[in-house]
Amino acid sequence: MTLAFYNHSKGIYISPLQLEDADKLLKLRLHNRKVHSRYEPLYEEEFYTLEGQQQLISRRTEEAEQDKAYMFGIYLLDGSLIGQITLSNIVRGVGQFADIGYFIDHELQSKGYMTAAVGLILQFAFRVLGLHRVQAAILVHNTASRRVLEKNHFQAEGIARGFIKINGQWQDHQTFAILAGETP
Repeated sequence: MTLAFYNHSKGIYISPLQLEDADKLLKLRLHNRKVHSRYEPLYEEEFYTLEGQQQLISRRTEEAEQDKAYMFGIYLLDGSLIGQITLSNIVRGVGQFADIGYFIDHELQSKGYMTAAVGLILQFAFRVLGLHRVQAAILVHNTASRRVLEKNHFQAEGIARGFIKINGQWQDHQTFAILAGETP
């Protein structure tokens, strides 16, 4: 049985990416490479190969088995892969939190798909994994991502200066978080 979470009203579901999805993920990455480069780290050319995407999925599958990270594909109900959403850096013990990261095909932005996908991954984080907190860090100028988080009831917490190296430059990020009892 495949683990999947559905939002039928928005026409999407999320499900863990499998090795057989590597070719679809590669096509999605290549299609969005130029547009998304301003929001992502600089990746080696190997990342943009079938083998690179297979290695990414294998690593994330192993991390899921160790309860360290979970990478899901975002799919339309017809099975088309349109994005990726990940819970990573999972901390257990007295912390019980994780970081969230995501991207969607630039041609499908502003349709509510990512907002719905974040809502679904929060169900997984809080109801299945039993986490207490999910946190995000976005570039301060990324208004679309900020709106996705705000629509999912994340609260702004502050600015992390020089937090992540994006497109070759250390960039400031706005931090956000949501606690388990704060989802609708």
